[in-house]
Amino acid sequence: MSRFIKTDGRHRTIEGWPLVFTVLTTLCILVGGTVQFLPLVLVESNIPTIETVTPYTPLEVEGRDIYIAQGCVSCHSQQIRPFRDEIERYGEYSKPGEAIYDRPFLWGSKRTGPDLARVGGKYPDLWHVRHMENPRSTTPNSLMPPYPWLQEKTVDFDDIPGKLSALKKLGTPYTDAEIDGAAQTARSQAEQIARNVAANGGPSGLEDKEITALVAYLQRLGTDLSKAGN
Repeated sequence: MSRFIKTDGRHRTIEGWPLVFTVLTTLCILVGGTVQFLPLVLVESNIPTIETVTPYTPLEVEGRDIYIAQGCVSCHSQQIRPFRDEIERYGEYSKPGEAIYDRPFLWGSKRTGPDLARVGGKYPDLWHVRHMENPRSTTPNSLMPPYPWLQEKTVDFDDIPGKLSALKKLGTPYTDAEIDGAAQTARSQAEQIARNVAANGGPSGLEDKEITALVAYLQRLGTDLSKAGN
């Protein structure tokens, strides 16, 4: 018996036309990808939701933008995989529904530094201020560079309503009242964090600084699941 399987001549012919074969392969991938992807986007019931997961506060939205701008996402993931070693180190594994309001999502894949998916509430506000100013002051062997300018650069609170408005167009359920009052809401949360930092021996006058917004965002990460004792 021959060891060679006789191939279809038509298939051989198509393989002999590189451009045609490439176009046909591309079309197959597009059709298959569309059939798999569209139901996830168009059917609302396919979107995993968690009752306690709510949109970010205005100050947390600002802090998230600072987190992205400073490149934190390049060294820190926000995705705990369901492996024993990761759960023991970082906490409960990440759920898809936790990132429903993340645009863009910041799951990441590189861990030059530890995963931050459950960092919210793990340290006091002052710890984060000191850590960003000089990482070695809180974590002696840290490779992270310092970010002292975050205590000097100010937040443009009047720019925050526009960010919430853009997120609303993408599907985040902010109300018009929340958008209109976003600047004042952000200022109030920033003042609370700044008072807490100063009361615990940290620097004063951080009410309008970028570090305060970043702290607000970091302290939010991973806390939604614990709101109802989940």
